[in-house]
Amino acid sequence: MAEQSKQDKTEKATVHRRNKAREEGNVARSMDLNSIAVLFSGVMALWFVANSMMQRICGFFRYVFLDVSNIRITPSAFPNQVSGTLQIIFPILMPVLLMIMIAGISINIAQTGFTISSKSLVPKLEKISPLKGIKRLFSLRSLVELGKGIIKMLIVGLIGYGIIKKHLEDYWLQAVDDVGSNISFMAKIMFELFLKIGVVLIVLGIVDFIYQKWEYEKNLRMTKQEVKEESKQYENPEIKGRIRSIQKRMARRRMMSAVPDATVVVTNPTFIAVAIKYNLGDKLRAPVIVAKGKRKIAEKIKSIAEKHTVPIIENKPLARGLYENLEVGYEIPEIFYQAVAEILAQVYSMKQAQYL
Repeated sequence: MAEQSKQDKTEKATVHRRNKAREEGNVARSMDLNSIAVLFSGVMALWFVANSMMQRICGFFRYVFLDVSNIRITPSAFPNQVSGTLQIIFPILMPVLLMIMIAGISINIAQTGFTISSKSLVPKLEKISPLKGIKRLFSLRSLVELGKGIIKMLIVGLIGYGIIKKHLEDYWLQAVDDVGSNISFMAKIMFELFLKIGVVLIVLGIVDFIYQKWEYEKNLRMTKQEVKEESKQYENPEIKGRIRSIQKRMARRRMMSAVPDATVVVTNPTFIAVAIKYNLGDKLRAPVIVAKGKRKIAEKIKSIAEKHTVPIIENKPLARGLYENLEVGYEIPEIFYQAVAEILAQVYSMKQAQYL
């Protein structure tokens, strides 16, 4: 039954389903893309500020070591010493930390939009359930994550091996260089390593995001029955009322456009008006109601009939009977044949008299 239910989920998720998932923190997001974006932005920030950062760090250590004999670590002086150290260290690290923060926020917004969900922070027992954990361990998602991990390790290993092999002869030359040159050389090697690995991992992260988006859409899919039930649940009475109102106006407009072609309008005389159409040459069909209405609508029907010289005949019982028992487009039933036939005969007599 579960497999059958899963196969039946062929419909795309509705707007309400998507909004509910977002409220619960369920969005399509690649954590790999988040991690590599933060790492890559941190490395790039370090590369651009490395010189000034190194100078400021060296200046700080120079100050500390030159003045070390005068530093007294006491309970009363310790807070000021920590505060002073942070005031020096924080501006040094600020550009890198700011770049990492901007990258982390930007990559999340790029993937999911601006989403804040408190429901995702609520603890759930299923997250710590051993049975659920075992199921997740042997699920398709776990196999995909395992495959991604293996691929990433192979890529990192191959790129690292290639870079180390390329600079193998340069390592021996560092033995005769000073410390500054050694640090600069190692920084260049690390930057090259991070740059090449980062570019490849970003590509893998984009591929992972596409996969996560596909899996997310698949999990959100609904059965046709779920779509119908949700549609009923979220029906807006105001929208339904507006639709009905528009439908009534359109039906009334069509009804009024049929009045000029009517054969006769039967009234009671001011409260009700019913327009009847009958083709004299069509012996097989009964007369048809083409328009009907009360009060203002009845007045409108009579006004149009007068404008197009459609006969208006007063017959209170017939007008009320037709109005209460028949809808627009219905043929006259046998019970009204005699009364309608008398009205039609009167109409044809009036037309013949006009021609004489």
